[in-house]
Amino acid sequence: MSSRDLDTFVDVLERVKALDPVNTRKWFDELSLVDFSGGQVEIGCPDDLTARFLEENCKNTFMQAAGQITGHLVSVKFSVKQGASRKQANTGSEQTGSGPLLRLHPDYTFDNFVIGPSNRLAHASCVAVSQSPGTAYNPLFLYGTVGLGKTHLLHAICNETMRRTAGARIHFISCEEFVNRFISAIEAGKLGDFQNQFRTVDMLVIDDVQFLREREQSQEEFFHTFNALYNNRKQLILSADSPPGEIPSLEERLISRFKWGLVARIDPPTYETRIAIVKKKANLRGLGISDEISEYIAQKVQANIRELEGALTTIYAVAKASGEQITLVLAKQALGDQVKLAERQINISAIIETVSKHYGVRLADLQSKKRSQSIALPRQVCMYLARSLTRHSLEEIGGHLGGRDHTTVMHACAKILELEQSDAKVKTSLVEISKQLSKQ
Repeated sequence: MSSRDLDTFVDVLERVKALDPVNTRKWFDELSLVDFSGGQVEIGCPDDLTARFLEENCKNTFMQAAGQITGHLVSVKFSVKQGASRKQANTGSEQTGSGPLLRLHPDYTFDNFVIGPSNRLAHASCVAVSQSPGTAYNPLFLYGTVGLGKTHLLHAICNETMRRTAGARIHFISCEEFVNRFISAIEAGKLGDFQNQFRTVDMLVIDDVQFLREREQSQEEFFHTFNALYNNRKQLILSADSPPGEIPSLEERLISRFKWGLVARIDPPTYETRIAIVKKKANLRGLGISDEISEYIAQKVQANIRELEGALTTIYAVAKASGEQITLVLAKQALGDQVKLAERQINISAIIETVSKHYGVRLADLQSKKRSQSIALPRQVCMYLARSLTRHSLEEIGGHLGGRDHTTVMHACAKILELEQSDAKVKTSLVEISKQLSKQ
């Protein structure tokens, strides 16, 4: 391999970092050039997890960067370095010969998780579960609002269990995908294969279990899956945006079982924890930022961890584009609009509370199945304002209002937008509610 090829590879890596600051990681420097010939570059990775991360998130960027540097089309292949770890947990789907491999994020480990007062119990319980699956805290139920680290901890449990127990059969899946696979299995007449896939694993991890709300047949299936695993002393780990008892339309028998083990809440991080998170995330990306920059970000961006990551990505991208060093002045300039938005950010809970007071309806009614005009209109107003004043997805907004799907939220937004232009009373209500929210 020529020195010219190695120099070209270094240039490709630098171009990738500039093109994709979101996925850039410090361990990119550990990547090596295996081969650069015949219009293909083969890149050696430290382990299977990083190779899969690059394949799924960065392949197109590497191809684009290689094309820009060389001036011609280049295909990219990621491989694991000889002698590197290839250990991979098995999944229930692998036993039946179908379904994807266990997909874990290489960043989401216990070492990379910042512990603070808001998440100490959740972290400790996850560590305990990874060390003694099926015996310590079974089931383990984590809950908290979006962007507080629930998914990080779920990945960390799987990563650590995989490291400790060779051949552990782990199935990590979102609740939405669980429901969709269940429906597909019924339609295809393969319910037995579906049940075997989920009831024969050592550890079942379900993210966003609130998606089970108002899905009676799926709840029935999950009830029996839960019992089968629990009775065989297999570990169950669940996450949601609220505690079991506050998930609307969830059967009492499931609520009861979710409480059998440990229910741990994750709260928004404190100022000191946010500083530590910024430093940790910056280190993962190989960013050298000062304490004053970390403190500035932590002070101005308070919503959640994803917002902190977004701030770092913005600063990194601006620094790369301008060729400047990351300074406090650059950080303030880069985050100008983002900080203004964070400072005036309104959450869905505040919107729902304000709307319920304005219309004189109960929160429980807004989250119920009631469709009377006296309830439906305030509910639609909540959805419209949440879509207008927050950055939550349609699914997240629907989840806060009784588990409505994204099409229901879209319809509500269109309806209120129409009424705002044609109904003076609705327009006045929107103005008054918005004023109340701005005061808060």
